[in-house]
Amino acid sequence: MDAGRQLAKRLESFAQRADVVVLGVPRGGVVVASEVATALGAPLDVFLSRKLGVPGQTELAFGAVSARGGRYLDEYILRTAAISAEQVEWITAEVRKELDRRACVYRGDRPPLDVSGKTVILIDDGVATGASVYAAIQALRQMQPARLVLAVPVAPASTWEWLRTVVDEIVCLDLPEPFAAVGGFYRNFTQVEDAEVVGLLERAVTIEKNGRSGC
Repeated sequence: MDAGRQLAKRLESFAQRADVVVLGVPRGGVVVASEVATALGAPLDVFLSRKLGVPGQTELAFGAVSARGGRYLDEYILRTAAISAEQVEWITAEVRKELDRRACVYRGDRPPLDVSGKTVILIDDGVATGASVYAAIQALRQMQPARLVLAVPVAPASTWEWLRTVVDEIVCLDLPEPFAAVGGFYRNFTQVEDAEVVGLLERAVTIEKNGRSGC
């Protein structure tokens, strides 16, 4: 994908570094991330996260959780919405079940890449409001990466200004105004199927193994 190749050029300073890991947000973000990982010579994995919704107001998040064990809780929302500790744990468990199921679909029995102490490049195919990727960032922070870089092809300027305050570095190819929807800035924005994500991840594993063996 052209967007991934363009992002890779902006991320050249991370090429061929042993401490760099590329994570793609399913599904479209994995397509973009695959191009970046290949160009940088970095391992690729999928990053699954989901916001934790307030009971009765599921669009309002009181935190976020990842399939890898990371969890972020917004103490202010927890207090104002009077969410009990039991509710927090029950909702977390239900969300994590779904994330674990999706992780199994995408990764099979392969363990997730270890991001602790690494420079993580988190990639999506674009952001609009930024709420979902913010949830991913907060969950990922709990896994203690050394540095967190967000890279996306397109975003509204206002969202970019906000997200740049919650990551160590942000790379965005285009900040168009007015901004309608991410798909409007792609010539081809057809839905990415699970099978394509699985194929890209398996291809990355093969490349990584061959690289380590010197083949």
